[in-house]
Amino acid sequence: MSHPPVVLGLDFGGTKIAAAVCDLAGNKLGATVVDSLGQHGARTSFDHGVETARALLSSAAPGAKLTAVGVSTFGIPFDDRVELAPAIDGWESLALGRELRAAFAGSPVQMATDAKAAALAEARWGVLAGCDPAVYLNLGTGLATAIVVAGQVVSGSHGAAGEIGYNLRSPEDVGLELGRRVTLEDMVSGQALPRRVAAADLTGPAGLDQGLFTAAEIFQASQDDQALDDLISDFVNELAFHVTNLAILVDPIRIAVGGGMIRSRDRIMPRLAEALQAGVPFPPELMVAHFPDDAPLLGAVALAVDAASGANVRNIDEYGSRRSHSEHAWAHTGVEHAPALSTDNTA
Repeated sequence: MSHPPVVLGLDFGGTKIAAAVCDLAGNKLGATVVDSLGQHGARTSFDHGVETARALLSSAAPGAKLTAVGVSTFGIPFDDRVELAPAIDGWESLALGRELRAAFAGSPVQMATDAKAAALAEARWGVLAGCDPAVYLNLGTGLATAIVVAGQVVSGSHGAAGEIGYNLRSPEDVGLELGRRVTLEDMVSGQALPRRVAAADLTGPAGLDQGLFTAAEIFQASQDDQALDDLISDFVNELAFHVTNLAILVDPIRIAVGGGMIRSRDRIMPRLAEALQAGVPFPPELMVAHFPDDAPLLGAVALAVDAASGANVRNIDEYGSRRSHSEHAWAHTGVEHAPALSTDNTA
């Protein structure tokens, strides 16, 4: 007896790759998370993601027809390249769309940036549902936001709406090209924090002087180290400055915060809330995302389900006005009952 058809969601991150196989209603059949192997370059990381997805398909749905593939990625994906994707060497020159169609021949492929895919998941099934307008803030390896208006994720003319990681940081940056200035993401992101600690020659407890540490470990170590604590304060204050200005521009009902750094929410969220309350004429509600870790993957699943259902969608902007079978299925069961997709947390 053959297995019913399935869809595949695939999330390429700077430090991890996540994949999920679901039925055509978006119900999870299997999921996994693996290291991105990004230190070995774009080709190795991409091939590792494809191999992981194929293995998951074989184990979760042996013999099933793959109806559609949804992919989220850091950077802005196109057929022949990925713009604004510095997290993995060579990712910008990867012909992502063509490579994915070759890897999953015969199945339609839909792509989106990770932050926009996450916003799609939160607007459809999470804490941004019914919020108009709203903002999704992704605090992960990189830094980005996505803006939701009337249930639709705003793409922008080049797919770059919400890419605050490229914000100017001071008036001195005006008129300088990217290569001549330090961007916000260079100073405020999961990959930036260890570099800042190393550049400041800070050591602290827990072996940080070995240089083998993550953003989460730095947040933890800062509780017992004043120099690290001061650096974290600068880090969070600069983030709050830009998020406050974004809230003034958009006037959102709610801001949802997700990504890997949300594990340090006790240090980040109070300062963000304080800054929004003090600086925004009509302060938005600030919430941890319903899917703090899995939103980009869930967004990729949503892309795949929509493609499988025959939705003729050219870009992510149009998804908000279409209610697929998957969306009704999630609404029927209640989002609070949705299972977490990361079942094999090996990253």
